[in-house]
Amino acid sequence: MTNTIAARIADFLSNYPPFSLLEKDQLHSIAQQVRINYYEQGKAIFLKGEKVHEHFYIVHKGAVDLQKVDEKEEPETIDKCDEGDVFGLRPLFAKENYQINAITDEESVIYAIPLTDFKPIAVSNPQVGNFLMESFASNTRNPYSNEHRGKLFSDETEVSFNKEVLFDLQPIPMVKKMVTVSPETSIQKAATLMNRRKVGSVIVVEEQKPVGIVTDIDFRESIGTGRFRIDDPVNVIMNSPVICYSKGITIAQAQLTMMKHNINHICITKDGTPNTKVKGIVSEHDLMVSQGNNPSVLMKAINRARSTKKLKKIRSKIMFLLQGYIKNNIPLTHISNILFELNDATIKRTIRRCVDKMEEAPPVKFAWMSLGSQGRKEQLLHTDQDNALVFEDVPEEKLEETRAYFLKLARKVTKRLNIIGYEFCPAEMMARNPKYCLSLSEWKNQFSEWVTNPGTDEILLCQIFFDFDITYGEVRLTNSLADHVFGILKGNKNFLTRLAAQALRNPSPLGFFRQFLVEQDGEKKDLFDIKKRGIMPLTDAGRLLILEHQVKNISNTAERFEKLAQLEPNNKELYLACAYSSKALIKFRTRQGLKYKDNGRYINLADLSKEDKVKLKRCFKTIKEIQELIKLRFEVTYI
Repeated sequence: MTNTIAARIADFLSNYPPFSLLEKDQLHSIAQQVRINYYEQGKAIFLKGEKVHEHFYIVHKGAVDLQKVDEKEEPETIDKCDEGDVFGLRPLFAKENYQINAITDEESVIYAIPLTDFKPIAVSNPQVGNFLMESFASNTRNPYSNEHRGKLFSDETEVSFNKEVLFDLQPIPMVKKMVTVSPETSIQKAATLMNRRKVGSVIVVEEQKPVGIVTDIDFRESIGTGRFRIDDPVNVIMNSPVICYSKGITIAQAQLTMMKHNINHICITKDGTPNTKVKGIVSEHDLMVSQGNNPSVLMKAINRARSTKKLKKIRSKIMFLLQGYIKNNIPLTHISNILFELNDATIKRTIRRCVDKMEEAPPVKFAWMSLGSQGRKEQLLHTDQDNALVFEDVPEEKLEETRAYFLKLARKVTKRLNIIGYEFCPAEMMARNPKYCLSLSEWKNQFSEWVTNPGTDEILLCQIFFDFDITYGEVRLTNSLADHVFGILKGNKNFLTRLAAQALRNPSPLGFFRQFLVEQDGEKKDLFDIKKRGIMPLTDAGRLLILEHQVKNISNTAERFEKLAQLEPNNKELYLACAYSSKALIKFRTRQGLKYKDNGRYINLADLSKEDKVKLKRCFKTIKEIQELIKLRFEVTYI
C-alpha cells in the first residue's frame, strides 16, 4: 500500500534542490524518513551554541529567520528562509555547534531530514554532493540561485519579441518632407530654410534630380571657418555625387553604406540612382531611431517630432527598449529613470505642440501635473493617464474665461496622449475635467477641504494628488502648492491617522498557510491583482510615512523608503526591504505585461513557476511587516 503522506512529501521535495537532483527511488526513500514539525511564531528550531541536531531542515509552510548573535547577545536577522529553502546543513560538514539562531517568523511547518539517511545519498550522487559543497563554501542556502539573486522572477521563460524577420533586415522609414534647393540658391537662404523646417540637411536638385547634399557639418566647416561667404551659391559647399538608394533600403544596408562612404545621409530616388526624381532622405539620426536602442537618440527624436503620429511611433520604440532592459535584467532604478524621462519628454512635447496650436497664447502662467505612477516615476507600461492643471490666480470676473482656455488646451493634450498610447482615465481624473483644472488658490482651498474633512473619497483623492510631479510649465506654482499641502499637514494627527487607516485597506495578500488571495468573482475571477494587493500597499505606506516626516520632493516609492531608512535607522532593515520589494513587484508586473501585451495587473498564478511564487511571497511578507509598523505607530486598523 502506498504511503500517501510520504508521496506528498516527495512531491514537494522534488521541486527544490538538492532533492530535485535525486533519483526517484532515492527521493521516496528519504521522504519516508522525514519528520514533520509544527512551530508557532517566534519558536526556536535551534540556537547558537546548541549541539547540532540529527536533522537538517526545509521549510514546507511559513518562514524562518536565520540570526547571528553579536557580543552583546543581540540577534540580527541575516537571512529569511521561505517555502522550499533548506537550512541547518552545517552538521554535514562541520562537527561543531550551531553558529546562528533559527527562529520561526510565523506559524510554520518544517520538514526535518535525517542526516544519517541523507548523507550516503549525498556521497554517492555527485550533483547533490556538489550542491552541498558549494552551499557550505559560499555560505548560501542555495548556491544555484545566485543567477537569480536580485531578480523577482526566474529566467525559465523569456519574453519573446515575436519578430518574423531579423530586425536589421527591416526597411528603414524615409523622411518624405525633405528640403530641396537649386544649385544657385545662396548659402544663407539654404541655411534659413533648414532652420525654419528644423532639419539637418538640404538636397540640391536640378529638374528634381539630386546633384548634391548640404548638411549642418558642411555649414560649420565651410562657413564657420570663413572659407566661403553666406551669399555664395550653395553648390560650392555641397557634397557630390549623392549616394542614392530606392525606397525599401534595409537598416543593415543603410548602416553599411554610411560606414563605407563616411556619410550620414542617403537620398531615396525612384530607381535608386541620381537619374530619377528624389523621393526622400534617410539620415544617420533616422537610422539610430529605427534601431530604437539608444535613449538619447529617442529623446532627440521626441523633441524633434512634429506630429502625434510620429510620437506614437517613438512610443513603440520606447516599449521595444523596455523589453530589452527587462530581458537583460537591468536594475529597475535605471529602467525607471530612463522610462520616466522618455515618458515625461513625450508628454511635454505633446503639451508644447498643443500650446502652439491654440489660437491665442496662454492668458496666464500654468503648470501641467502628472499624477499616479507617472508622478512617482514608476510608469513603465501603457497605463491610463492621470493628470491635472494649475494656473495663476486671476480676478474673479476672468476666472471662468481663463479656465475655459485651459480646459480647451487640456482636451487637446489628453486626446493626443490617448492616440500615443496613454489611455483615458476611467475616473476622468484628467486636466480636461473642470474639477482638476483649477487656479492656484482653488487648488489650495481644495486641499484644505480634503484635509479638514477627510472622508473616504477625500483620502483617496489626496493619496493620488500627493504623488504629483510637474511635467510642463511654471514650477513656482507647483512649489507653492506643495508648500501649502505640507503646511496644512504639519501636526495634523487626525488626517495622518485617517491616511494610515486607508493605507491598511489592502492587507497582506496571503491567506491561511500563505495561499495567494485571488479575485473571487467578475471578469478577473481567480486572477491575482498584483497592483491592488502588492504594489499599492507599499505605495500607500511609503507615502504616509514620508508625509509624517514632512519630506518634500520625493515621490518615488522605493526612494521614499530609502530616505526613511536614513531617517529611522532602527527600522532601516524593514525600509530597505520595502524599497526592494517595491522595485521587484513593479518589475514583475512589467514583465508580465510585456509577455501578455497588457498592463500586467492581473496574473494567472498557474502560469508562474514555483520560484516566482516563492519570491512573490517574500515580498508580501514585507507588506505584512510594514503594515504592522503602521498599526502600532498610528494605533489604527482599517476602518
